[in-house]
Amino acid sequence: MTNCWGIRGATTVDDDNGESILEATRELLEAIMDANQLDKSQVAAIWFTTTSDLKAEFPALAARKMGWDKVALLCAHEMNVPNSLPKCIRVLLLVNTNKAAEDLKFVYLREARGLRDHGSHDEE
Repeated sequence: MTNCWGIRGATTVDDDNGESILEATRELLEAIMDANQLDKSQVAAIWFTTTSDLKAEFPALAARKMGWDKVALLCAHEMNVPNSLPKCIRVLLLVNTNKAAEDLKFVYLREARGLRDHGSHDEE
């Protein structure tokens, strides 16, 4: 039976520039897809958020440049919580899969590794 599950991930960039945002987002999407052995045809939608200190580019553009032209994409800013991780890009992929939710792997790269243990399904 195919279910639609959410897969979380996050990464960071050193600087607010378009190239950095696109590269970090591409790296994160590839890592999530590899870790979960997914094909892009299984991805229904992706919600990208950035901390308010990132404004140079839409992270969704990285997915478009990867050829994900049939996937619904949305970008937004995270809540501005004091002392939260700066220059952070977060993603929520909605995927159609036969896997159980507990078999999905969440991916946290760069400085975002400290947000959650790999594979955690906790909310941020």
